[in-house]
Amino acid sequence: MTHPFPVKVVALQAGVSVATVDRVIKQRGGVHANTVRRVMQALDELARQSTQVGLSGRKFMLDVLMVAPRRFTDAVRAALEAELPSLHPAVLRSRFHLHETLEVDGIVDLLERIRKNGSHGVLLKAPDLPPVAEAVNRLAAAGIPVVTLVTDLPASARRSYVGMDNRAAGETAAYLVGRWLGSRKQQVLVTLSSNRFHGEEEREIGFRRALRERHRHLSVVEVSEGHGIDGATGALVRQALADHPAIAAVYSIGGGNAAIVQAFAKAGRPCQVFIGHDLDADNLALLQSGAIHAVLHHDLGQDMRRACQEILRAQGALPALAQPACLSAIQIVTPWNLPALNGLN
Repeated sequence: MTHPFPVKVVALQAGVSVATVDRVIKQRGGVHANTVRRVMQALDELARQSTQVGLSGRKFMLDVLMVAPRRFTDAVRAALEAELPSLHPAVLRSRFHLHETLEVDGIVDLLERIRKNGSHGVLLKAPDLPPVAEAVNRLAAAGIPVVTLVTDLPASARRSYVGMDNRAAGETAAYLVGRWLGSRKQQVLVTLSSNRFHGEEEREIGFRRALRERHRHLSVVEVSEGHGIDGATGALVRQALADHPAIAAVYSIGGGNAAIVQAFAKAGRPCQVFIGHDLDADNLALLQSGAIHAVLHHDLGQDMRRACQEILRAQGALPALAQPACLSAIQIVTPWNLPALNGLN
């Protein structure tokens, strides 16, 4: 067994004799199992402390570039700022570049500016388009790691993706809709902010596939390019309701849920099942009022912590993981389990 710590230091940390530590490290036997565990625990603690000493006083600048509705970027900003102190003794600062809509040229220009000005890492939510992927590749080549949030750029040189399994989220939504709607032939309205986001496309694929496999009596009506903004999303949904009298449920992938609820109300149409994403302020209120029935949620605080840790690993400030981190757990939030989750956002 090899380790970088003096035997005396390990013995002091474990509260045992130097001879005992020597026997454990050289695996000579004759040591009680509980004592062996104490020595191994001491080695782990020393390794963590060593990492922290290496972080002490080091400062890192993160750039956060997101194209998303303000209600979501506000939630991400709050989650990130809440997590930054937990990364002590490293000191992380963040610069935010938040836009509800931004054309691809604007996204690329921002990424180029970050590359030229320098950064320790970028947290990115952007559409999956070749110019964006190429800009990410240039950042990676310049030694600036990129972590994608919520939606991925799988063909790019991004370091990692942090978020939920979006295809599984879509399948989960289909399960809920299929169980709650019953066996009558009906239509489900699927709303996307934009079909250019890989994560939203994955959710839709998972949803459609699960309906085909388990609920063939349900068909999909899709609307897109409302960008999750209430005005544009509401107009698209009002037109869909006028064109499709059999719509009885909604799977909102891209947001704008308050506007979708209002569109059903103005049309005098009931929405039997409404599934959304993310426990932001709008969805919290809609759940509490009963206007929507379930939200597929993931812990943004945990996501922000993991994303920052990925940047620190890329900078050599934290040790590499033995295996890739798991994707974020998908939580099904209903009006009945809100109290346990109110503190997450």
